[in-house]
Amino acid sequence: MRNLITDIRGVSVGNAHDETAATGVTAILFDKPTTASAAVLGGGPGTRDTALLEPEMTVEHIDGVILSGGSAWGLGAADGAMAWLASQGRGFPVAGHRIPIVPQAILFDLANGGDKSWASGGGEAPYRRLGAEAAATAGADFGLGTAGAGFGATTVNLKGGLGSASARAATGQMVGAIVAVNAVGSATIGEGPHFWAAPYERDGEFGGRGWPARIGPENLALRFKGGTGQNTTIALVATDAVLTKAQAKRLALAAHDGLARALRPAHAPLDGDIVFAAATGYSGAPSDAFALTELCATAADVLARAVARGVHAASALPFASALPAWRDRFGG
Repeated sequence: MRNLITDIRGVSVGNAHDETAATGVTAILFDKPTTASAAVLGGGPGTRDTALLEPEMTVEHIDGVILSGGSAWGLGAADGAMAWLASQGRGFPVAGHRIPIVPQAILFDLANGGDKSWASGGGEAPYRRLGAEAAATAGADFGLGTAGAGFGATTVNLKGGLGSASARAATGQMVGAIVAVNAVGSATIGEGPHFWAAPYERDGEFGGRGWPARIGPENLALRFKGGTGQNTTIALVATDAVLTKAQAKRLALAAHDGLARALRPAHAPLDGDIVFAAATGYSGAPSDAFALTELCATAADVLARAVARGVHAASALPFASALPAWRDRFGG
């Protein structure tokens, strides 16, 4: 057990980043075509090929999911991942060609201090290259915090980042989450070190600080980052259960509870908050309504933990105006 989404059999993850541009890409790949769906609860999403994930749509399986910085520019990352997957013989066969199915979600990290001159017409954006690099390096171990899609991510008061966690549900099946935390609000309570996700923490995975002795009105006051549209938290939950697309949709919807537990606020009108859900099926047993309920509850808990881990593990960007990391302010 790594306490990563790669504890789910059949899932691998790769990260790539561009330090100068202060942005990055995370590729989540499946070792075989995998059942998946998604749920968007933020009001301003940036996505690619998510309509095909709806239960009534024809495509039943996907090859991977891309999480990326770059706002709409970042949608090119899936091109690079698709090219790499096709070179490995992956994808839907049609007319002698391969078409890898790789849905994607992006977050806004254009205002974090990096050199993004390509967003003003100055050259090519790096995302196709980063998408290919992330796919090519996918494996069981990967970095958290300032890594991959979380490289340029921020919250209202601290550096954001890439987080992951896993757990075994009461059904015996595994559930894992990966998330790029670029929230409009905060993962921590007020000005202190305590995470909103503290009740779900396991083994001190994000500092073991628990909740403060008191949570007063001042801690509940909403704080917002930057201008409109400068945020979005994007995530994927995975399980080794056997699920239909409709059940995967339900899992994605329920997992959003984890964002609401770990971030204040979540699902804002100008967020693009999205959760993908994938089921690799390696546990072998179909999931009835009771088993699915266990998986949904576990997914929400695991995603809440992953959010806090992403912020806890982050390091600050090397720019004068960069937000501090959690460890900079509160220690190890």
